[in-house]
Amino acid sequence: MRYFLVFLLLSPSLLHSQENDYSGETRLVLFGGIMNYQGDLQPSSFSASHAKMAMGLGISKPINRWISLRAGFTVGKIEAADRYNRDYLKPRNLSFFSTITELQAGIEIMILDMRKHRFSPYIFGGIAYFGFNPWTLDKDKNKVFLQPLGTEGQGLPEYPDKKAYGLSQFSLPYAVGFRYRVTDDLEVGIEFSQRKTFTDYLDDVSSSYADREVLLAGRGEKAVELAFRGEGPYPTAGSQRGTPTENDWYYTTGISISYKLRRLVGSIDRRMGCPANVY
Repeated sequence: MRYFLVFLLLSPSLLHSQENDYSGETRLVLFGGIMNYQGDLQPSSFSASHAKMAMGLGISKPINRWISLRAGFTVGKIEAADRYNRDYLKPRNLSFFSTITELQAGIEIMILDMRKHRFSPYIFGGIAYFGFNPWTLDKDKNKVFLQPLGTEGQGLPEYPDKKAYGLSQFSLPYAVGFRYRVTDDLEVGIEFSQRKTFTDYLDDVSSSYADREVLLAGRGEKAVELAFRGEGPYPTAGSQRGTPTENDWYYTTGISISYKLRRLVGSIDRRMGCPANVY
């Protein structure tokens, strides 16, 4: 993160230091692909298992032939369950689902000059603000949101070190991709983007089990039911439920299509019979 902040501070001088004889038009960007996560219920990195659909809409504004400013909105879903987890974690028998909604902005750097090549790899880095809300199905198949239950004792006076987690957080997205110029107006690409979060609660699992009786008195039977869903006795207070030293991640992989916005608006105007704009 330290190097990323340095890069942002230096970026204005980088922009001016490049040849700025390229004035690219703003592009509308559509994204479609999959979203997944890495955390206590799915420790493996970059797994495609149980990935869900993700969609995005954004804009990209070239500053020069190498650098573009990019912003967009992405929505997708993540889920995981201990029944698919590593063998020693299956007895916990937890599961979750969540929708992720994200706003992001950052800088995209092309590796090759797209004026001379029809294709180029690129890298992206920025900042994002996202929302999530983990839920699961109880024993009666009812949908139950987990954060209000404080399943690890969050918010209870007996556990002053366990604070309720927020459902809106910042993350640091970074991506690598490949873009191909089909025409002067149309480009298609493939991108893999990962988000470093600052929360361990995308899946509502982080640290240790609360005392069963304390959780029952403070949050009710539903919190006890969903804090531990395995067979056998309820775990002892303080025993490990998750890995608090490792925050959760989420990531997307998919295809993007970008088109020059002014050309798109002009095409729509012509189809609707509107007078052509003069630029």
